[in-house]
Amino acid sequence: MKRILVTGSYGQIGTELVGVLRKKYGSDNVIATGRKKPPEILTRDGPYKRLDILNTNQLHTMLVDFDIDIVIHNASVLSATGEKNPQLAYRTNIEGTYNVMEAVRILGLDQALVPSSIAAFGPSTPRENTPNEVITRPTSMYGVTKVFVELFGEYYHRRYDVDFRSLRYPGVISAEALPGGGTTDYAVEIFYEALKNKKYICFLGPDTRLPMMFMADCIKSTIDLMEADNEKLKSRTFNVTAFSFTPAELAEEIKKHIPEFEITYEPDFRQAIADSWPMSLDDSVAREEWGWSPDYDLARMTKEMLARLSQKLGLKY
Repeated sequence: MKRILVTGSYGQIGTELVGVLRKKYGSDNVIATGRKKPPEILTRDGPYKRLDILNTNQLHTMLVDFDIDIVIHNASVLSATGEKNPQLAYRTNIEGTYNVMEAVRILGLDQALVPSSIAAFGPSTPRENTPNEVITRPTSMYGVTKVFVELFGEYYHRRYDVDFRSLRYPGVISAEALPGGGTTDYAVEIFYEALKNKKYICFLGPDTRLPMMFMADCIKSTIDLMEADNEKLKSRTFNVTAFSFTPAELAEEIKKHIPEFEITYEPDFRQAIADSWPMSLDDSVAREEWGWSPDYDLARMTKEMLARLSQKLGLKY
C-alpha cells in the first residue's frame, strides 16, 4: 500500500482530498501536513503534522520518518492573494516546489504530483477550447509560478527520471472548505450568499466565462492521474475540466432552486486576471492518456452544492 504525504492539506482541495485518500489507502498511510492549525476533519481519521515546505530539513525528515512513496504538493498561494503579495507567492510556490522536487529526487520517491492551474495561461493563449500544448505567458504572479511548476517538473522528469505529474485545475467548487483567495472563488461564495441572504455582489462581470469543476471531479481527476500507469503517460501536465459557465448562467441555475435570488456585479482587480484565462479547455489529452471523464455538469453541481450547504448551514430553501 502506497504511503502519501499531502502538503497544504487544509486548503480547499486538500481538505477533501485527504479524506478520500484515507478511505482508499488507509488512514495511517496518508499524512496531512501544513503550517496552520488544522480543521478537525484532518485530524480525526489520521495523522496531521506541522510542515513548512521552505524548511528542507523538516521536509526530508518527515518523508523519511513516514516512509513516504508519493508527495501531492498542494501548498500554494492562489491568484488573488498572489497579486496582493507576489513575494509570498514566489517563496511558497516556486521555492516550495523546488524543495519538494529535490526531496523526491534525492530520496528516490515514487512520484510527485504538483498541481498547476488555468492561471498558467495568458492573454496570448487561445481562450476557447484551449489546447493542452499551447503558448502560456501568464500575466499574474500566480500564473508565473505555475508555469515554473510545469516546466521545472518536466525538466526533472527528463533530467532525473522523477515521476512528475501535474493537472491544470480550472475553478474548483466545494461545499466543504471556504474559498482560499482565488479568482474563481465567486462560484463558491455565491452559494453561501444565495442561501443566507438571497443576494450576491459578484466581483466578476456577468459574462465572464471560465472553466470549472465540482470538487468530487477534482479529487477524482487527482487520484486517477496519481494511479495512472507511468508507462502509458506521454505527457506530464494535463488540462482537466468539466464545464464552463458565466456568473450570470450560474445565477440563473441557482434561481431554479431559489427564485428570489438576486445578483449584482461590481468587478474588481480580479476581472483582469479572469480575462487573461481560458473560457474553456480541451482536455482530450487527459481523456486519451489516462481515461479522464467528469461526473458532474452545471445542473447537477448546483443541486448538490445547495443541498450540502443548506444542511451544513442549517438553512432551508
